[in-house]
Parts: sequence; structure tokens; C-alpha cells
Amino acid sequence: MDSTQLKDLIEAGIPGAEARVQLQGNKSEVIVISDAFAGKRPVQKQQMVYQCLNDLIASGELHAVSMQTYTRDEWSQKQKFGFA
Repeated sequence: MDSTQLKDLIEAGIPGAEARVQLQGNKSEVIVISDAFAGKRPVQKQQMVYQCLNDLIASGELHAVSMQTYTRDEWSQKQKFGFA
């Protein structure tokens, strides 16, 4: 498993997603940007990301996922203020 594989799984599983992945061993940090998150509660957004990675988590290949999820507008605002 590598960061490209995780990126591809997330982007294939969430419509219009752009994923940024950092992988250290079997732990990852991901930022996912997609308008599919619009109107969703934080837990719903997390569930969408986990759904893409369930097979890797179930197999133990991926142990921990830390994530941040944004709509495109939220991401733009974050960048505008220098937080991204």
C-alpha cells in the first residue's frame, strides 16, 4: 500500500474528490476536498472517506486514518487565510 493507492481509492469513491495523502507505515493523514460533503455533518463526511478505505482497514493493512474534509468553498477560505 502506498499514498497513491489511498489517494486513488478516495478519489474513485467520492464524487469530484481531490485527496491529499501522507502515509507513514500503516497510518495516514488525509485531506479530502469535495462538494459531495456539502450539507453533511462531520461524522457523515468521515463515513464517506472510511467507506473508501474499509477493505484496507479490515485487512489491517491500514491501521489509523486522521482526516480533514472540506467542500471546495471551505478549502478556498482556508487557503485564503493561509491555513492550508
